[in-house]
Amino acid sequence: MISESTAPTVRASLPRRRPGWARQAALVARKDLAIELATGEIVTTSGFFAVLVAVIASLAFYAGQDAAERVAPGVIWVSVAFASVLALSRTWQREREDGALSGLLVLPIARSALFAGKALGLCAFVIAVEVIIIPVAALLFAVDLVKTGPGLALFCLAATPGIAASGTLFGAMTVRTRARDLVLASVLFPLLAPTLLAAVAGTRELFGGASIGELTDYVALMGVFDVVFLAGGLGLFDLIIEG
Repeated sequence: MISESTAPTVRASLPRRRPGWARQAALVARKDLAIELATGEIVTTSGFFAVLVAVIASLAFYAGQDAAERVAPGVIWVSVAFASVLALSRTWQREREDGALSGLLVLPIARSALFAGKALGLCAFVIAVEVIIIPVAALLFAVDLVKTGPGLALFCLAATPGIAASGTLFGAMTVRTRARDLVLASVLFPLLAPTLLAAVAGTRELFGGASIGELTDYVALMGVFDVVFLAGGLGLFDLIIEG
């Protein structure tokens, strides 16, 4: 029988179980979210930039309700795309500072879990930017969010995972380069074209009066993009981050 005095020693000598894959990914995501909650720099900077793009576009292109329905979808998703690259760049810049990336790589966690955790964190940042920019764009372009809100939420849920996954994958590829912002934007924007075009076209149809049931093809296209980059990231992240 173990006495109370020896119990702490026995407990300390027991081997700790390695957390499961999902737990590893959650810990990485929680680290990024905790830093953001403490500083607020990514969401604040990206959100302000997205709002600035929307305001400038509304002043430049607004010419009545018909024009608003054609212009607002592009403004929303261009703002989201540029703000996502800004958030992604800052996320990986944090890992470069003070050898944080080296510390992550020596942790006993799967590289795929590291990718998933970073993608989850970026996904949360992009969703926060979408929550900011969509009401602002709706106000500037007189869009009825009561009518179009559910469809916009569906498009955000379909597009955001692919944006976060592709951004995390190629952000890891450029994290050690000096001109990482330029290289990242040059590589990432062409790859985001399918999901951004689907999101813009679907949002335009939605603002034009189409029902959610008529927009399933756009959602399916964004879903394919999500699957491709999630699978590619999980499979290739180890090679890219160690390269």
